Parts: sequence; C-alpha cells; structure tokens
Amino acid sequence: MRRNDLDICADILKIAQTGAKKTQIVYQANLNFKIVKKYLDRLIDNGLLQNQDEARFYMTTHRGTDFLEQYRELILPLKEEA
Repeated sequence: MRRNDLDICADILKIAQTGAKKTQIVYQANLNFKIVKKYLDRLIDNGLLQNQDEARFYMTTHRGTDFLEQYRELILPLKEEA
C-alpha cells in the first residue's frame, strides 16, 4: 500500500520529535534524499519542523506535534476498520 503525502509528513514528524539528522530521516522514513528535501522544505515552511543550527538537524515544533496528534485521531479509527 502506497503512502500519501500526509502519511509521509507524519512519518517525518514522528522521526524528528526527539531530533534527527537528514540521513536518519531518509532511512527511517524509507525515502531518498531528493524526495525528503521536498518534504522537509514543506514542513519547515508550514512551521511544523525546524532546522536546528543549520546543521541538517531537524526537530518537530509544537505545531508539528499538534499536527501528529490530529493525524493519529483521524487515522487510528480508519486503520482499526481495515
């Protein structure tokens, strides 16, 4: 089953909750560097993720954590039915 954009964004935000380097995000989210850059830029632009010290180290923001909570509330009932 393919992941959609929301699933991928949620995966990245989960990985970055405790802080993660770009390489860690690539491997744990099962993406390539080109694709992950697009998602990182989008998440940063929307205030869900922040880049720490410009050293390719990313952290989920409070807004990103709120997004994850809402995502789980939306997706969990759908996964239980499947």
